[in-house]
Amino acid sequence: MRRLEGKVALISGGASGIGFATARRFAEEGAGVVLGDIDRAAGARAASELGAEFEPLDVTSDEDWRNATDAVFARHGTLDILVNSAGIAPTGTIEEVTLEDWRRTMAVNLDGTFLGCRHGVRVMKQGRGGSIVNLSSVSGLVGGHNIAAYNAAKGAVRLLTKSVALHCARKGYGIRCNSVHPGFVDTPMLQELIRTSRNPDETRSKLAASVPAGRNARAEEVAAMIAYLAADESAFVTGAEFVIDGGVTAM
Repeated sequence: MRRLEGKVALISGGASGIGFATARRFAEEGAGVVLGDIDRAAGARAASELGAEFEPLDVTSDEDWRNATDAVFARHGTLDILVNSAGIAPTGTIEEVTLEDWRRTMAVNLDGTFLGCRHGVRVMKQGRGGSIVNLSSVSGLVGGHNIAAYNAAKGAVRLLTKSVALHCARKGYGIRCNSVHPGFVDTPMLQELIRTSRNPDETRSKLAASVPAGRNARAEEVAAMIAYLAADESAFVTGAEFVIDGGVTAM
């Protein structure tokens, strides 16, 4: 039996990057997969490729989250897994980042995760409980001089995760909540970051050289960790943080 057989998962940011890799892994493990994404065309294409479902989802919208989670529960009678994967990664030091960029980063990376957890708990507690996995980052554990807003948002996701986990445990909901902290992952987001840097070739080389393992992670490797946290074999794991960074935070 596949490890996610009979489970239903909703993945935000599911049209690309880690979200899409996770959706593919979940489908391979037997889950019914629903992709949520703000890009309707890309989301529909990704869902068609995987044989999954698609729900339009702007993670900064409380209404979108309510509609998406309610739709999944209405169709399937359950929501077992929620992965908060949608995110943006603007750069900027404390002197450079604009208030507009700061607020947008918080809206997508932090508010989006807050709303996902809030509606995930609301729906999951009506069913059989479940697992919430929040995508944070190594930047939620250690600082970076030029990612002030991203650092702040991802650090907040880490502690929000622990608060959700403790609340659900105290209430006896049977809902677990954990965070995953990748380092550099070869995704469209990272490629865009490299492309828009002053010297893309130099940036690419420096990123790889900064990882003790000597390379960036593959999205599929992060998806494998998320699949473990979604599965019943991690039933005693909640409020924890899982680092997958090639040794970056060990230095």
